[in-house]
Amino acid sequence: MMTLLKRAVARLGILLVVLLAVPRAGGGDDYDCVVDAGGDGDYRRIQVAIDDAKSFPRERVTIFVRDGVYDEKVSVHAWNPSVSLVGESREGTVITHDDHFERVDRGRNSTFFTYTLRARGNDFHLENVTVENAAGPVGQAVALHVESDRATFENCRFLGNQDTVYAAGEGSRQYFRDCYVEGTTDFVFGGATAVFEDCRIHSKDDSYVTAASTPERVPFGFVFSDCALTADPEVTDVYLGRPWRDHARTAFVRCHMGAHVRPEGWHNWSRPDVEETVRYAEYDSGGPGGARADRVPWSTELTAAEAEDYAPENVLAGRGDRRPATAWYRRGRNGSADGV
Repeated sequence: MMTLLKRAVARLGILLVVLLAVPRAGGGDDYDCVVDAGGDGDYRRIQVAIDDAKSFPRERVTIFVRDGVYDEKVSVHAWNPSVSLVGESREGTVITHDDHFERVDRGRNSTFFTYTLRARGNDFHLENVTVENAAGPVGQAVALHVESDRATFENCRFLGNQDTVYAAGEGSRQYFRDCYVEGTTDFVFGGATAVFEDCRIHSKDDSYVTAASTPERVPFGFVFSDCALTADPEVTDVYLGRPWRDHARTAFVRCHMGAHVRPEGWHNWSRPDVEETVRYAEYDSGGPGGARADRVPWSTELTAAEAEDYAPENVLAGRGDRRPATAWYRRGRNGSADGV
């Protein structure tokens, strides 16, 4: 009898742990609300949950998104800082839309209206989510458009073709960790300072990986640290970057590069004058595409001491920021930072 009672108590304990681990509609300790496409949550659509969130909150607003395909155009407004969108799983929680340059038809700047997910509120956090522009190879079609400062992305996938990730906002800093980014042409582009750490950068066509438009007075543009550059089997002719603007800055630090990366590495976008103003750098590139022998002479091989300047805590520190970079760039879903 006592044995049966002990077993019943043990089973009840296990059930209680499971129940507490599952996010509940209405929030719970870890989440302020739950989005579920099937209706078993507080909201069915992500945008509705964001629109219903408190503007300029004193504490972080964390929205849990259950697995499902959410075909919607999502915008995190400037008046919604400190928002976390946390998916149930990276492959299972998918935000998708299919706008592209010709469809939006907003003139020469149509690219900037094609996003699937746009983040403008500062201190934004995205985790365990796939963001996709499903338009296909039809020209400019942005999946992620991020302008917010101190934005973090962890264990996410960004799927598209041309212009997949637009990292924007002069003075804005963004951090990507353990993410997968794919595309064809200029699929990481913009003027923000952005660090990609332990990410996979996958080329789907012979073209260019990056197109930075770093402002002249900003010391860092795109920094890829300990990343893997891969490609589809038929892809053999890819440049690491070309300058969208005259002072483009892009660096690859300790990255493994597949054979698809061209020996010269970088392209001047048929503007020889920018070779004097851009800053394209590498350190300890590995793999068949990482050889330095035939790199363009106007790119830079960093010394070990110079490479230390490209550590995330230095790149993302920001001018006049009284807080150390680690106070935000390793942010968890609830806004806390590693070791802080």
